[in-house]
Amino acid sequence: MGTQKKGYFLKDGVTRVPGTTTVIGNCQLGSIEGLLIWANNLGKEGKSHSEERDKAADAGTACHEMAECFAKKRVFDPSPYNRETIGKATGAFEAFTQWAQQTKLEIVASEVPLVSETYRYGGTLDCMLVDGKLSLGDYKTSNSVRVGMLCQLAAYRNLWDENNPANMVTGGFHLLRFSKQAHPDDPVHFSHHYWSQLDIAWETFKHMLELYELHKRLKGLL
Repeated sequence: MGTQKKGYFLKDGVTRVPGTTTVIGNCQLGSIEGLLIWANNLGKEGKSHSEERDKAADAGTACHEMAECFAKKRVFDPSPYNRETIGKATGAFEAFTQWAQQTKLEIVASEVPLVSETYRYGGTLDCMLVDGKLSLGDYKTSNSVRVGMLCQLAAYRNLWDENNPANMVTGGFHLLRFSKQAHPDDPVHFSHHYWSQLDIAWETFKHMLELYELHKRLKGLL
C-alpha cells in the first residue's frame, strides 16, 4: 500500500497547490514587528523563542483538538500534552462550550480538506455550522483579530462553495477565538466574531494568490 501524499493536489493527483495559510503567510500580512519585539523580550528573560512558540502552538493545538472532539462527540485525550498546556487550553474551551450551548448553531462538518481547481489552492475548513442557513466557522488561538484571518475565512468559503454548489454558504462567517495567556495565572477567554459577508477579503485573497505565484517565479530567477 502506497503512502498518502501530504499537502493539496488538483484532481490529476500530480499538481500540488499551496494551502490557504501558506498563501497568506507569503504576504507577511500585518508586519512581523510584533513577533520581533516578542522574541527580543524573551531573550532578555533568558528564554528560547522557539520553545515558547512551541508551547503556544501546543496550547492552541490542544484547544483546537478539544473543540474538534466536542464537534465530533468524542472524548478528548489529554495524554499528548503536559499539565501546563492543558491548563492554558481548558479555560478557553469551557467558554467555547458555554457559547455553543447558548446558541442554536449545530456543527455539521469539521476538518474538511478541499481544493479549488479554479483558483488552484487548498485548505482544511475547521467547521461548518447550521442554524437555518449554512455558515462557516474557524477556530483561532490569538489575542486579537487580524486581517489575515478574514482572508482565510473568505478563501475557505470559496473552497466550500466551489466543491458544494448545491449547498453553498449563505449564513456568513464565525470566528471562534481563544485568547492566549502571557502568564499561567492570566485569565483565558473565548470570544465569538461574526461577519455576514467578506467580499473584500475574498478580493484581497485573490491578489495574494497572484503575488504568491509571482514570488515563486522570482525565486526561480535566483
